[in-house]
Amino acid sequence: MMMLRDPQGVPLRLLPWTTAEGNPCYLSANGPGSRMSRLADEVEEDLLVSVEHLLADAAKPLPPGPSADPKELRRMVACLAGALSATWRIAVSRGGRLPGADTGQPCEHRETELCGGKTCCRTCAQQLYL
Repeated sequence: MMMLRDPQGVPLRLLPWTTAEGNPCYLSANGPGSRMSRLADEVEEDLLVSVEHLLADAAKPLPPGPSADPKELRRMVACLAGALSATWRIAVSRGGRLPGADTGQPCEHRETELCGGKTCCRTCAQQLYL
């Protein structure tokens, strides 16, 4: 992940929400204790709690056979896709804020493996934040 920076060279934080057009939003703040950073932390927490509840609903057994309502199944798939998107955005944002995460250019090899409990490139061993 390539880290975007503000004019002073400070890395920008990927926020857990998007613009009305679906583009990513970034924050340039005076650190993790700023008002907007705390708001982003709260939104992330709320999103993760919502994902937890959605996963509990999705884990319930479906009615057997054709009695499963197709509209309800489509709604559940759409909700799960939204939850996965939110969780991915939070993971990328948090990964980008880990110490040593700002490595400059992203790895282009696209082949991963676990190394020491972290996701790394199989070719160059660069730690990746997916």
